[in-house]
Amino acid sequence: MTQHQNDPAPTTGAADSYLAGLRERLAADGSVVTGTTWHDRPVTIGSRSDRKARWFGTKAELFVLAATVPEVDQALLTEFTGWALDYAKNLRGGLAGARNAALILPALVTTNAQPAARTWAAKDARVLGTSLIGRPVTVETTGSGVTRVTMYQGRSMYGGMFTEHVLEKAALYFP
Repeated sequence: MTQHQNDPAPTTGAADSYLAGLRERLAADGSVVTGTTWHDRPVTIGSRSDRKARWFGTKAELFVLAATVPEVDQALLTEFTGWALDYAKNLRGGLAGARNAALILPALVTTNAQPAARTWAAKDARVLGTSLIGRPVTVETTGSGVTRVTMYQGRSMYGGMFTEHVLEKAALYFP
């Protein structure tokens, strides 16, 4: 466990502003926006569900869990992703795996994402069971308005038919 994981010190204004904008984008897209805490940090939660004919009647529940931190390393992103998958597992409706999939975008917003964390986020989707698919996201912000978003852009073994949907939503929520 890295030392900064439990550091509740405030983050920069750029990261906090990005998170406020994320809440607005989630609400504008019809997501229910709530919150919780993780390591004494506020976490924004956006959730929505969609059902499309091309998914053969399967409901896709999309959860965005995002928090600001001073710095993101691989260990912190791994821990937050695991926590987010478990948290979303408890939030979801319906029967897991019974025409019901959960797509989770656990995002850490920071002014400093270490290269190893960005590489880990871009490497692959993380699957819990066969119906919880997480795509970790790192968001680096600067005071000048420049943002770098890193996440896995490919298909996953489970939930591959939802790839286009989740990437479309991620592009909307994390510009």
